[in-house]
Amino acid sequence: MGVPYAEVVGDPIDHSKSPLIHKFWLEKLGMEGDYRPLRVKAGELIHYLELRRRDPDWRGCNATMPLKGELHGLLARMVAGEGDRSASLNCAFPISPGIPQDALPLNVALIGTSTDHLGLVEPFLDHVFQPGPLVVIGTGGAARRALASLSGFPFEESVILSRNPGAALDLLDALEMKGRAQALDEPLPPASLLVNASPLGMRGFPELDLDLAPLPGHAAVYDLVYDPVETGLIAAARARGLTAIDGLTMLLGQARRSFQLFFKQLAPREYDGELRERLAR
Repeated sequence: MGVPYAEVVGDPIDHSKSPLIHKFWLEKLGMEGDYRPLRVKAGELIHYLELRRRDPDWRGCNATMPLKGELHGLLARMVAGEGDRSASLNCAFPISPGIPQDALPLNVALIGTSTDHLGLVEPFLDHVFQPGPLVVIGTGGAARRALASLSGFPFEESVILSRNPGAALDLLDALEMKGRAQALDEPLPPASLLVNASPLGMRGFPELDLDLAPLPGHAAVYDLVYDPVETGLIAAARARGLTAIDGLTMLLGQARRSFQLFFKQLAPREYDGELRERLAR
């Protein structure tokens, strides 16, 4: 056998920070292994998985856009307690690492799970939310995952902010959640937690122009955008003295679980500061 490796697949893929993260941890732990980016287009995922499951050195993959829904359709097998209602998986790994799985059907040879769920909820596992609603900006896949993952916390209600309130209502219906929709240009509700699950504020996209004045002093603001790390929303939240959580928090949270599944070791948290500095460059 050769060097064990895992991959991140998607299209495009060059922007992914996952190889930096996983290689950093492998280096710090002194482990032999590799983590590679690979462009896989929509519709090609089944061919990729059929090939990789025959490779005894392959330890699994993370899937990014546009492959998460496709991965769910191929596997639909979730690790107990780690699934959500988002119909979206981002991680696949062989049931028996190091043993070619070609003799088994694809959805039996591999396990799929969503490590995004852990990345989303991890910052709040010891957090006590004050009364107020959960407010999520966006109606895409990230918003769906945020709503599904955070619905277990005792918020007064769920509110989706969108330029298309109809799409927001459709998302609530799809998740079988009670809540309401609100136009993005309306004043913010007094949220206990505000989550930006849209691409607004990301490099190459328009800024997210929000007045945070309606938020109470105990509110937390969570921006899932991590490029740049210091988004306008995060800067505005810090200027208000609110709890501000940047997109690297979720990125690292889901990566830690993926690393454990692939390489059977816990990611070394004592180097988080150094890793964050590298990711922010």
